[in-house]
Amino acid sequence: MSTANNTATVQYVAVEPDLAGQRIDNFLRTFLKGVPKSLIYRVLRKGEVRVNKKRVKPEYKLEAGDQIRIPPLRVAEEKALPNANLSQVARLNDCVLYEDDSLMVVNKPAGLAVHGGSGLSFGLIEGLRALRPDAHFLELVHRLDRDTSGCILIAKKRSALRGLHEALREKTMQKDYLCLVRGDWPSAKRVIRAPLQKNTLQSGERMVRVDAEGKASETRFKVERRFNGVATLVNAFPVTGRTHQIRVHTQYAGHPIAGDDKYGDRDFDARLKGQGLERLMLHAWHLSFTHPNTGEPVSVTAKPDGSFAALVAALGKGQ
Repeated sequence: MSTANNTATVQYVAVEPDLAGQRIDNFLRTFLKGVPKSLIYRVLRKGEVRVNKKRVKPEYKLEAGDQIRIPPLRVAEEKALPNANLSQVARLNDCVLYEDDSLMVVNKPAGLAVHGGSGLSFGLIEGLRALRPDAHFLELVHRLDRDTSGCILIAKKRSALRGLHEALREKTMQKDYLCLVRGDWPSAKRVIRAPLQKNTLQSGERMVRVDAEGKASETRFKVERRFNGVATLVNAFPVTGRTHQIRVHTQYAGHPIAGDDKYGDRDFDARLKGQGLERLMLHAWHLSFTHPNTGEPVSVTAKPDGSFAALVAALGKGQ
């Protein structure tokens, strides 16, 4: 199945086995990229979308072989994919840590957004699609902040995406991060539970803060290495998956992450710049989960990039 670019006429789509079990509204939101969500629900409500010539509700679950009638709709033109020969795109081939028929794990470089938008011509997912023009399905399973590096999961089949999303919901997937934080992190501080609330500033910038009205959030921490009270390398395991969770929880604990321009400490960062601080010191180093299609355990590790490792080494020399 390919995504629609032009729905000036009625379309008829046969449901492939891999899409069985998906809700019709979610299918249409993916298939009709560029069509407002409100319009999709309107045509469903009016019965203009038919499955096997019958009206269906948004929660109808597709079955293999279903015939979907989609009425003419205005669709925003999809942006062209980046040139696969661009150096930043071509380098992504070397970032693939694990791949099979269902999924791939990529070591996302720091500074690369997971998808294009907000003035960015392309992100990780567009780059991967450009490199794999024959791949019919490539979707992000989860996200990483633009300045965070490390393991990120990409689904190559709809069934894998469903299974991996279920693992995230059931908290059976483990994602471990390395972060360099200010000061001496107390060994006894192993869990932070602090509700997080998303806020959008007038400038459009998204910020997150601890707020009693926010969503329940939990991160577990373990000290990996100390640097003379100046900084601590900490392993962070987010039990929940809120936006900016590790960054805000470390700030809330009084130990912000080095190089964090949203939640960090400018004086701390200025001191570390002389030792090579170049980026947000947050790296998704390990990912483990049960394969959604084979049931086998999968464990993937991503080494931090050169600038991350160099700063840790420079701090270690002073000990």
